[in-house]
Amino acid sequence: MNSLLLGLVVIFLWDGYFFFNYIISLFRNYRIREWKPRVSIIIPAYNEGVSVLNAIESALAQDYPDFEVIVVDDGSEDDTFEVASSLKNARLKVYRVEHGGKARALNFGLSKASGEVIVTTDADSRLEPDAVKELVGRFYSDEVLGVGGQVRVAGGSFLEMAQDAEHLRIAMFRRAKELDDLSLAPGPIAAFRREALERIGGFVEDIVEDYATTKAVKEFGKVVYAPRARVWTKMPKSLAVLWRQRKRWFLGDLKNLGGGFTKDLAFLLLSDVVALLDVIVPPLLLLTGRFELFALWWFFETFTMLLPTLFEGGRLINALLFPVIVWFWAAFYLTLHIYGYLSVLLGRS
Repeated sequence: MNSLLLGLVVIFLWDGYFFFNYIISLFRNYRIREWKPRVSIIIPAYNEGVSVLNAIESALAQDYPDFEVIVVDDGSEDDTFEVASSLKNARLKVYRVEHGGKARALNFGLSKASGEVIVTTDADSRLEPDAVKELVGRFYSDEVLGVGGQVRVAGGSFLEMAQDAEHLRIAMFRRAKELDDLSLAPGPIAAFRREALERIGGFVEDIVEDYATTKAVKEFGKVVYAPRARVWTKMPKSLAVLWRQRKRWFLGDLKNLGGGFTKDLAFLLLSDVVALLDVIVPPLLLLTGRFELFALWWFFETFTMLLPTLFEGGRLINALLFPVIVWFWAAFYLTLHIYGYLSVLLGRS
């Protein structure tokens, strides 16, 4: 067996492992609880005058009986506060605070909230109508302290489609390995028991406040995944902005490793090895004339993305273009991770 074939086998084993576990997860007992606690939806906003109205309207349109929406303008320099205040609704409260960052804005919202369950979303995101109901339903026992939903990416450019495909892949990983032990309850769609947040002193002030908060909450109970709770969010439209965003996320992750399968250092390093193979093996198969193996790789990547695309409500183009997209992400994250590791080792992070 030559080295190229060996590399291809490693790729198939890695992706196949998660795909197989994803299929199993579709038949797993999806535990829910029928209860209707009061919910407070907190939307922190900074310079989101263009987007905040859509975020508020989607929050107010939730198919849920007892909730309030709290918008906290984090000292915006645009018209975010004025736009948010222009919407009149008995469920809506709008506050303005001095700029102090997302976690502080969330904690101010928490201080004004009356809900037993606290839901967070972003000012550039749109919750689907049953998002809150699906989040709340996953608090199936008293030991469940937090729930994270599925993030999807709006937009039709290649970079936006690539990010949506990336989040579909993340949804696949989370169903496969983290249905009842979630590493990250993402900021655009997360829910926590109020008492759990108060026990850890509120949302953790960190450059990755959602990951740090999830990890802190898990010291006292479980955080689980609600794949049927979905939010559509805006993501970077340029490579430079994407790099800055993901650099911040990754450096924050490196400071907070642990708390779940996909946030473990061993998982990160192993995924980097697979990313290296993803980058070099397919081009070398073409260059060496191994067209049948390249076609096999293309079919495998497309097939393993097709089922999650269908079940998670994705766009078919995500699956059809996924071999190109997976190569792009492998090259991007391999470069980013090497940069991040070196930054930490050299003390520059």
